Amino acid sequence: MKLIMSPASPFVRKVRVLAAEIGLTAEIEELPVVTTPVDTDAMLREANPLGKIPALVLEDGRTIYDSRVITRYLDVRAQAGVYPEDRLWDVLVLEATAEGVLEAAVLMVYEGRIRPESLHYPPWIEAQWAKAIGGVQAIEARMMELLSGPLNMGQIAVACALGYLDFRHPGRDWRSGCPQLAAWYADFESRPSMIATRPET
Repeated sequence: MKLIMSPASPFVRKVRVLAAEIGLTAEIEELPVVTTPVDTDAMLREANPLGKIPALVLEDGRTIYDSRVITRYLDVRAQAGVYPEDRLWDVLVLEATAEGVLEAAVLMVYEGRIRPESLHYPPWIEAQWAKAIGGVQAIEARMMELLSGPLNMGQIAVACALGYLDFRHPGRDWRSGCPQLAAWYADFESRPSMIATRPET
């Protein structure tokens, strides 16, 4: 398998963490690309018409995307059980909440990096942060039980979301008012899979 990716992408990181946790890293060749929403890498566009990473090219040439589809595929392939049937809908909602946090946080980055400065709209940026921190607070208030017990994909997604907030939005204190989640993340981020995939730039 070939993973079209960028090491800094939190959506890619979810896939890489899962692959490490379930023993599939050696089966995946990583193909780094430099791409943005306004300048899509040609190889990526050929693999995924939406021009988004990650995309996973299978041995038979088929490509699957987005990150949640890829992680479900890898889970089935390895029979790892990170989408447990007895808690499936709860785990999927937890993963979706983490995805929403990530989507809002990434849009904040794009606003600063891609949109011309004269067109920046601070209320829009703050609206995205409200979505991101709202998701974080909802996890603290209603979903902590899902962060305990055997590893599931919701846990990985939440950890990657929180790691991205630290990476790209260090001046915004997501930990304030979320002591349980902060303590959980301090433990989870020490896993070898998280350390090995920690973005540097």
